[in-house]
Amino acid sequence: MSEHTKHSASRSELRERIIQTAVESFSAHGIKSITMDDIAASLGISKRTLYEVFSDKESLLEECILKSQQDTDAWLKDILATSNNVLEVILRCYQWSIEKFHATNRKFFEDLKKYPKAYELVKKNHNRSSEDTVNFFKEGVKQGIFRGDVNFAIVNQLVRGQLDLLMNSNICDEYSFLDVYESIMFTFLRGISTEKGAHELENFIIEYREKHTHSDETEK
Repeated sequence: MSEHTKHSASRSELRERIIQTAVESFSAHGIKSITMDDIAASLGISKRTLYEVFSDKESLLEECILKSQQDTDAWLKDILATSNNVLEVILRCYQWSIEKFHATNRKFFEDLKKYPKAYELVKKNHNRSSEDTVNFFKEGVKQGIFRGDVNFAIVNQLVRGQLDLLMNSNICDEYSFLDVYESIMFTFLRGISTEKGAHELENFIIEYREKHTHSDETEK
């Protein structure tokens, strides 16, 4: 391996390490409270080295968002390949999103709006995923899981609006995040499900709550 190739590989590895460290730091503490100095210190590198790879904090944040989107796409591809129907996919996504939101500081979502380029990336991905979601629900109609008389483009926007409210309101000061999120998602899914879909959904909810009740008791 030539010196140039070694340098390129080393540079690429450093870049990935920086992105991974930044993703973890931003998620845990919010974006605003984490400085480029903090990230450099976490990696044991100089601030100058960090700026040689990323010119500023927002360009690093953009790469963090792209990395998260790529990881999500890869995870979803695997779920689609191993699930029996669309409801199973949605419920597995639900469990995953609960874990993701729990691991992310609410300040991250508040701070994100202060970085226009990065926020635009998130909005573009939401628009793309909204189209995919609507087509996905239509597939559920073919499978007899969801009702055929639902305008999924409208209900998808309504649910997204409720989730935005969850991220940007003080409702979680009064109720637990999990209770609010469950109320949004389970009410939504019950409303669009056929009798067959509702039966599968209720079985999932029973098993899910039993599992989490047992988990909570074990932690106590």
